[in-house]
Amino acid sequence: MQDQHAPLVWRDSEVPVSARFDDPYFSLEDGLAEARHVFLAGNDLPARLRGGFHVAELGFGTGLNLLATLEAWRGAGVPGRLCYTSFEAFPMAPRDMRRAQARFAELEGLAAELAPHWQGGAQEIHLPDLHFTLVAGDARDTLRAWPHRADAWFLDGFSPAKNPEMWQPDLMEEVARHTVPGGTAASYTAAGHVRRGLEAAGFSVSRVKGYGRKRHMTRAILARETPESA
Repeated sequence: MQDQHAPLVWRDSEVPVSARFDDPYFSLEDGLAEARHVFLAGNDLPARLRGGFHVAELGFGTGLNLLATLEAWRGAGVPGRLCYTSFEAFPMAPRDMRRAQARFAELEGLAAELAPHWQGGAQEIHLPDLHFTLVAGDARDTLRAWPHRADAWFLDGFSPAKNPEMWQPDLMEEVARHTVPGGTAASYTAAGHVRRGLEAAGFSVSRVKGYGRKRHMTRAILARETPESA
């Protein structure tokens, strides 16, 4: 993976921007606040957390969502282990992940704890309270073969306008097939075709207040059984 890391440019020396998709990895305003609003609150976390709770994510990026979720897990004092699986086509180099994470002083301790584990590609991390898996490759292929189902999804690919492959109806159908009955999904985007794709896959979808300058975001609950969850 040494020559296959995500190509980056840095805005204001702090915010990583994908050179491939010309899109920042997190909000220019406050990426941590955005993660908490969109992906944690959007999935009713940490209230729903319990031992063995499984978060799955499309688009791992800098690892910020993982850090925010693990912080919420530990802050809530949940017993057991958090399962977290992320699907990423273009994993970021470990040195770039650490540089991006350094922007968030609140997460400094967690970032330092996980730093020695990063390999820059497909991998697993086992801690007493975390089982993390990074699945490298195109999610349109890798998710189909995934043998698990998530309680909550973080749909965090680059903008649908710039990375349309990550938001296609077929992939939303796979997300639904890999979600437990009553499971949820949340995304920063409220694009109509994304919401329609989730609805067609079996989710009950709502458009709610977004973070910062984004007027709306998407929340979804799996409203009917799918072939994998039946």
